[in-house]
Amino acid sequence: MPLRVSLVVLLVGMLMKIMAWPLASQIMLLAFASIGTLYFVRFVKKPSRKFLDYVKMVLVFFWTTNGVFNIMDFPYTIIFQVIIAVSFVLWFIMEGTAYFLDDERRSKNSTIQLVWNLAMVAGTLAIIAGSLLKILNWEFAIHLLVSGILIIVAYILKDTFTTDKMIGEDQSSEEYQL
Repeated sequence: MPLRVSLVVLLVGMLMKIMAWPLASQIMLLAFASIGTLYFVRFVKKPSRKFLDYVKMVLVFFWTTNGVFNIMDFPYTIIFQVIIAVSFVLWFIMEGTAYFLDDERRSKNSTIQLVWNLAMVAGTLAIIAGSLLKILNWEFAIHLLVSGILIIVAYILKDTFTTDKMIGEDQSSEEYQL
């Protein structure tokens, strides 16, 4: 749960940066540091680690370090971005194929979970579209971007506070461990 709250804090910090509010960089710096620390603690506490766990740790470590370095305006972060891209592609290939090949890992979604997952996709698309339209100086790009961030924050908060009920239903998810 603290890891998800840190993600929400990061999204709120990004929202504050978009709106040009004060202390946005400090909040994002705190969020990146807490995400990196909490994920490292989660990784160390894991009893058995597989190759995919190491790939995820590399991905999170370099992503949070890149975030901290970008906030502090350090140059030469392209190396971090290349490592992030390679580890993300590796993670996506390994996790994606495992998901489709293993019937036990597929989640049995209810209608409400399906609607929330569609909202997550809509929020992600709103962030992408809002970002691209902001580059094109579209009048309502900020509104689209902010609404996408708020939808994803709502999804994460909903997921954070309903985990107790879902733990009994879906034991295959590792996200509930810290």
